[in-house]
Amino acid sequence: MGGLRASGHVYRTVRAELRDNLLGRLAAGESRFPGIVGFDDTVLPQVERALLAGHDIVFLGERGQGKTRLIRTLVGLLDEWSPVIADCEISDHPYAPACGRCRALHAELGDDLPVGWRHRDDRFGEKLATPDTSVGDLIGDVDPVKVAEGRTLGDPETVHYGLIPRCNRGIFSVNELPDLAERIQVALLNVLEERDIQVRGYLLRLPLDLLLVASANPEDYTNRGRIITPLKDRFGAEVRTHYPLRLDDELRLIRQEAVLAWEGSPLGAPVLPDHLVEVVARFTRLVRDAPQVDQRSGVSARLAVAAAETVAASAVRRAALTGEEVPTARVVDLGSIVPAVRGKVEFEALEEGREDEILTHLLRRAVAETFRARLAGTDLAGLQKRFDGEGPVETGDLVPAAELLRRIGPVPGLAGMLTRLGVDGAESPGLAAAALELAMEGLHLNRRLAKEELPGRTVYGN
Repeated sequence: MGGLRASGHVYRTVRAELRDNLLGRLAAGESRFPGIVGFDDTVLPQVERALLAGHDIVFLGERGQGKTRLIRTLVGLLDEWSPVIADCEISDHPYAPACGRCRALHAELGDDLPVGWRHRDDRFGEKLATPDTSVGDLIGDVDPVKVAEGRTLGDPETVHYGLIPRCNRGIFSVNELPDLAERIQVALLNVLEERDIQVRGYLLRLPLDLLLVASANPEDYTNRGRIITPLKDRFGAEVRTHYPLRLDDELRLIRQEAVLAWEGSPLGAPVLPDHLVEVVARFTRLVRDAPQVDQRSGVSARLAVAAAETVAASAVRRAALTGEEVPTARVVDLGSIVPAVRGKVEFEALEEGREDEILTHLLRRAVAETFRARLAGTDLAGLQKRFDGEGPVETGDLVPAAELLRRIGPVPGLAGMLTRLGVDGAESPGLAAAALELAMEGLHLNRRLAKEELPGRTVYGN
């Protein structure tokens, strides 16, 4: 500890550490919450104010709104390395020992007190609240092994510390807070206000230094009485999260999260054209707004990510079976979305048995909206004339892009269509085929081209 003092190290509480580092990043214009999309003007300013005020925070929002992701980014605001008393169970700071063992060592050794270092990633702990969570899990309990070693029951060192004390000098998160039993919620009251803990009648004056963060569903937190009022009162800040408000945020989120692990695959990473990502984003937003869907449960952002990954996986499967060189997703792959995401959506009771029908209808609407947004005003007369003069075209999830282009043949205006979609079909037959399928599906949805769906294949044209 003497060397630490000589280095000029200054002790700060966790809240002061978070505040100072946040202010530094604000002044430098640096990113404070990397990977968080769509909250810049709504949620993040509230979080920053809460941290500057030194408040414990509870995040309220439906499933899949990024609450846990946001909580985990708070760790990045801690110092990268922090000194601790060596071998301390609760990571006491050398200048401010909290537990009895460290106070005794501090008094005995003085500047010779051994010091270790702890990385900020190790200063974060979280617990998913479940009905079987006990006070011992979160706070601590008597350790029978220590009693068997000869310590008396009255000795505070017989206590085995729980998750919260072990996150001393850090951040602790309780996910789905209302699912904790009421007696467990009561155990958190002292931690939030008095900053001490009590274990089985031991009056342990253990001044914890931590930031407590929780997440909850608004319905459970406010209406069902599953959260005790004194606990709500002790959280300094209540922050409401939301799903992406703008389409471009939804697109960024899908691109960011749909990271497919294709490294080392002989086929390489699949190509997911922008217009198909837009279809997935619009589909997700339509499902969220659909009256047939239970709005209280919400529609997670994981639905959009899973849908995008499924579409890409369908393209990889086609490439593996047909020998296609570059796996490129097309409109024909969108049909794989409905069975993949059905379990992620909770419908109203009256809609039982119509789930696939509803999702398929919303997917078609998403394709139609994307077609209008991307190709409205584009001259598609050349494509329609091709069907009038040469008959129907069959495609399917096992028809390679090159074969589809051969079946369609030359199409006047194809270059303009590709330009509107922001792709270069000359370099990739897959992108050209993807653009033509969007155009054909859009013409069909606008009642300008016939279509027949058969098992495993789709026929456009009369």
